[in-house]
Amino acid sequence: MKKIDVKDYAQQIFTQLPKGALLNTKADGKSNTMTIGWGGLGTDFQKTVFTIYVRASRFSKELLDKNAEFTVSFPLGEASEEQKKILGVCGTKSGRNMDKFKELGLHEVKGREVSTPAIKEFPLTLECKVVFKQQKKIALVAPEYQGVYPMLDIENKVGKVQDPHYVFEGEVVNAYIVE
Repeated sequence: MKKIDVKDYAQQIFTQLPKGALLNTKADGKSNTMTIGWGGLGTDFQKTVFTIYVRASRFSKELLDKNAEFTVSFPLGEASEEQKKILGVCGTKSGRNMDKFKELGLHEVKGREVSTPAIKEFPLTLECKVVFKQQKKIALVAPEYQGVYPMLDIENKVGKVQDPHYVFEGEVVNAYIVE
């Protein structure tokens, strides 16, 4: 691993994020990865932070609730066709139903400062520890964006509920390129 200053890669991160990056979580011996296209690199508490948004219904949210650490993995440069395929699968399949690492041939790389792995195939890695978490209140979201939140049937509940995001802000405790 080649340690980096995350600020030197900010443009790469901002350019790639809307195209897709991998959010990696781990708890109870189970690793998961999911595609994210929303997020942000910034400063809070006088620290470098990365903010992610994870819907309440996602398996990654369950893992984050158990272990408040995550990594975010990006391709270096333009994503290859194989990386685009991985992003497609990780954005449409749940870790509840499949082992994405096994099915996609992804190689976990042990984190240095967190228990969550990096992914060799997406070498630009940010290791983060959650410093803030809050559910988005749909009623406070601008009306034109409220439609982003679909109605879901939730087991053991009557009717449908919307599936809001949780905002997780993680202090970037390490950044590197997997070699």
